[in-house]
Amino acid sequence: MEDVPVRVLEYLTEVEEAAEDVLTTKQQIVDLDTKRNSNREALNALKNEMSDTDKVKVCFGSLFIKLPKSKTREMIQKDQEQLDKEINDLRAGLKAKVNLLNEMQGKPELRGYNLSPLSADEVRAVNSLLKR
Repeated sequence: MEDVPVRVLEYLTEVEEAAEDVLTTKQQIVDLDTKRNSNREALNALKNEMSDTDKVKVCFGSLFIKLPKSKTREMIQKDQEQLDKEINDLRAGLKAKVNLLNEMQGKPELRGYNLSPLSADEVRAVNSLLKR
């Protein structure tokens, strides 16, 4: 009988930790997406810049450095690829974390939550079937 409050407290602690993990992952995705949007803006600014100079000023923390446009564009594109990979990994892990949280709370698994988009080949196949 004395173990019941201890078990309830342990259960609530586990649920709270799982919920905190879900919220932390969601916030990481938002932060990385914000950075990805900033990089996209920078790439567009580099593309639309009309000046004749071959170098641009890039901010690294509190330091501005003049770098060639091509090198700057390459660095930003590599960063974009890394951010895309991290965001996709976090999103894939988030699905498992949400399912674990729902399981801990006794809720049913979310339906349709594990859907993934069609690949390019699948879209072409569907379009060819619809054209018949």
